[in-house]
Amino acid sequence: MRRLVALCLAFFLAAPAQAEPLTIKVGVLREPHSRETLSILDLPAADDTLAGALMGAADDNTTGKFTGQRFETIDAKIDDREDAGAAVERLAGEGARLIIADLSAPRLLAAAERAKVLGALLFNVSAPDESLREQDCRADVIHVAPSRAMLADGLTQYLVWKKWSRWLLIKGSHPEDERLAAAYRASAKKFGAKIVEERLFEDTGGGRRSDSGSVQTQRQMPVLTQGAPSYDVLIAADESDVFAGYLPYRTFDPRPVAGSAGLVPTSWDGAHEQWGAQQLQNRFTQSFHRTMNARDNNAWLAMRMIGEAATRTASSETEKLHAYLVSPDFSIAAFKGVRLTLRPWNQQLRQPILLSDGRIVVSVSPQEGFLHQTSELDTLGLDKPETKCRLQ
Repeated sequence: MRRLVALCLAFFLAAPAQAEPLTIKVGVLREPHSRETLSILDLPAADDTLAGALMGAADDNTTGKFTGQRFETIDAKIDDREDAGAAVERLAGEGARLIIADLSAPRLLAAAERAKVLGALLFNVSAPDESLREQDCRADVIHVAPSRAMLADGLTQYLVWKKWSRWLLIKGSHPEDERLAAAYRASAKKFGAKIVEERLFEDTGGGRRSDSGSVQTQRQMPVLTQGAPSYDVLIAADESDVFAGYLPYRTFDPRPVAGSAGLVPTSWDGAHEQWGAQQLQNRFTQSFHRTMNARDNNAWLAMRMIGEAATRTASSETEKLHAYLVSPDFSIAAFKGVRLTLRPWNQQLRQPILLSDGRIVVSVSPQEGFLHQTSELDTLGLDKPETKCRLQ
């Protein structure tokens, strides 16, 4: 017996110590989102975006137990005055050269300039600006969030499929509203819809949720929409969230509303449950006690992309992970019915667009009959022959 114990002891002493897992640190660089929303249900959570990244890291670590990798997130929330480039430098100093970025377009470009010097890679999970994927595209930015053109095309395909091709377009008075309106104009032209008239809703300020709001809007919205030429659907371009939520059920003519209210194109919705999405929704709700929004899901997906690249390359080096993500070998499942890939010409993630009314997902684009020689997902947004992107 003593001899057996001695042999076992000798075996364990001689066994090599288990190697420490390779730690991959991922920064979550995020700015605050406006709390001026039309609906109290749309108020941003304190852990907005971060929650999705944390869930993605937990999922990556499930695989990492077997691959000898460990994923950590570093939260970096900056206020409106802080420099995004300096925040990138701080994250890099903490060892995070992979950064999930929830930033507006100007701040994302500032972050990208610093990331280029530091050898960091950014994952854009919120900015929809076409310019970031076109003339201002950067080699160190991967776009997980869909562009305005992709969102607009997703909605337009469905409306054209429904033969609702005559639109009344009402846009807000802020620059981002005009950019969204431009995406709908381009999409209408691309798929054969017609904008019969455009109107402007001027933002005059004031509280968006007040005791007298329902009385005022019940009077304003019919006036805003009356006297229009015959149309099938009202398209609201209101990225600033000033008026679109007031339009459904208040238009002068009984017409459906789409765009920024009514039927809304989005990358994710809390009501999405197809293709196994219900289990992701349930896990998120159990962990964070709220529903998963589009920014959360984009951050989760960015984290999963990082985990997939790290697993496939057995590396934490930014250059190797980046090279894999833009290669033909990369694809990832995202509970959307198809595996997602990157467009190599501007590093935009190809993805279906959900069309939701806030309670159920009404449809998913691309729609049946909209074909493409490479991928039907490339019917959404600008295609390779149209691009102005020259990655730098």
